[in-house]
Amino acid sequence: MTPQPIQAVDEPWRDRVNQFLKQSQLAEVDAPIVPLTGDASNRRYVRVIPRSGESFVLALYGKSFRSETLSFIKVASLLEQMEVSVPTVLEHATDLGVLALQDLGDVTLQAHLGTGSTSDHLAVYREAVDLITVIQRKGLAMASPSILPFTVTFDVKKFMWELDYFAEHFLEGYRGVTLSDDARLSISLEFQKLSEELASEPQVLCHRDYHSRNLMLHNKRLYVIDFQDARMGPATYDLVSLLRDSYTDLSEETIEGLIDRFLVNVPNSLPADKFRRKFDSMALQRNLKALGTFGYQTSIRRNPVYIQYIPRTIHYLQRTFDQNPRFDPLRGALAPFLQEIE
Repeated sequence: MTPQPIQAVDEPWRDRVNQFLKQSQLAEVDAPIVPLTGDASNRRYVRVIPRSGESFVLALYGKSFRSETLSFIKVASLLEQMEVSVPTVLEHATDLGVLALQDLGDVTLQAHLGTGSTSDHLAVYREAVDLITVIQRKGLAMASPSILPFTVTFDVKKFMWELDYFAEHFLEGYRGVTLSDDARLSISLEFQKLSEELASEPQVLCHRDYHSRNLMLHNKRLYVIDFQDARMGPATYDLVSLLRDSYTDLSEETIEGLIDRFLVNVPNSLPADKFRRKFDSMALQRNLKALGTFGYQTSIRRNPVYIQYIPRTIHYLQRTFDQNPRFDPLRGALAPFLQEIE
């Protein structure tokens, strides 16, 4: 939902927008439409600007859906109960696969970092960290097997799938590496160890993609978007996503301060040194997964937008390896094919 205009909407998408507007009272059929860049999913987004009234955003799914089971609607309802600000669902057309959402404007946290003062940026990051603790604390209190996010977990299989995705789409697909059977086995064994370590941690509710492009500032409030994949996972997951974010640069001093803030606000948290150890394990997995996404977007979907974020992500990997000799076996397995981390 990052609201940056693009050149055109292909006709099938435009037809669906027109059909939605014909049956909706939100705007005129011929209301101006501004296509927006989407996320790394198959969803498309457009902003509709009525001649009277406020603009809104249409999320166009790849197929029809059932409103009572759509994860976006279910997770939005859950977060609203937690008093976490999310875009309001204005209307939906299940047969067209269209959701009408509150328009939050143009300012993501990533965009906000290009304006304002350093102190203002830090205040927003503190608020973002505090929201993670709210989601975790209230998630534990509201957990129920009848509510979708609490029934899906980051387990060994899921972590391994994401790491294998990195090997397939970044090393082989984007970098053009040919992995021998021995190299593939060596990498897989290290991935397995990392996945087992992460999956063994106590689980809390995670947004699952909590970074600067999925946090928006609107009317002086911080809103959370792109939350439909929320699930149970390690307490470090969302914090790593925010502080080892491929889309922004934060100083190590700032990161350390924000980790301290998180630990103060989380009940029964681990000692700082043990938490940072878990934070670094999660950072490795999360950054490798991000590289897999960037490789897939570039080599399969022919979307070059994410290339610019690869160097920063690899820098994070290198830093984590440098600070943690315990990951030397994984570093050694990857280094022949990712020379930047040697």
